[in-house]
Amino acid sequence: MQVIIVGDKEEMGRRAAALIAEQMRRKPHFVLGLATGSTPLPLYQELVRLNKAGELDFSTTITFNLDEYVGLPPTHDQSYRRFMNVNLFDHININKAATHVPDGMAADPEAFCEAYEAMIDDVGGIDCQVLGIGSNGHIAFNEPGSSLASRTRVVGLTESTIKDNSRFFARMEDVPTRAISMGIGTILEAERIVMLAYGANKAEAVAKALEGPVTVSVPASALQMHDQVAWIVVADAATKLRLEWGR
Repeated sequence: MQVIIVGDKEEMGRRAAALIAEQMRRKPHFVLGLATGSTPLPLYQELVRLNKAGELDFSTTITFNLDEYVGLPPTHDQSYRRFMNVNLFDHININKAATHVPDGMAADPEAFCEAYEAMIDDVGGIDCQVLGIGSNGHIAFNEPGSSLASRTRVVGLTESTIKDNSRFFARMEDVPTRAISMGIGTILEAERIVMLAYGANKAEAVAKALEGPVTVSVPASALQMHDQVAWIVVADAATKLRLEWGR
């Protein structure tokens, strides 16, 4: 694993974008795995800047997002499809038909999950997967206790995740309780992984994932089993690391 410790989230975004851009320029039909939430926003802002500056072309890029809430239509203001459109896809020269976000309104969610896995396989797998880490060590919606071999599936959200997400909804009862999520096994099949982390509230999870045992109690610890992972960690999220990573 490569661990890069940076001064702020803007530098985190620049470093991540530089790694991804280098890979994209070597492979025209690049398959990029994407995440939602506040963590990857600095990365997406830098990717937009590179595209508008003529330094990065997305015209043949294919994307797959990690997850989506069950029961939210793509037009809902808290859907992950809308998040991706607003924060990235609407601002770059990507073919929207080549962008894939799980369908939270699928009539048969389980069948959709199987089809999502097949779509990833059909394009030869994900070349680079972007991740963020939750304060409890989750990746995507793979909460503690998720199988390290899990595939894309419907998951129930934990009480802590529902509470965390409630700040985005008018009422607690409006917060979805289920989501479609790539599994840990699916994520680990990406050729490369870029993990982003910032904030003091992530410091314990980062330390456990990087320096603790591989365990279902800390889903992100599974990344220790992948040989092409770049962790880009802002200093405030690196305060509990004991090894001299990137220093």
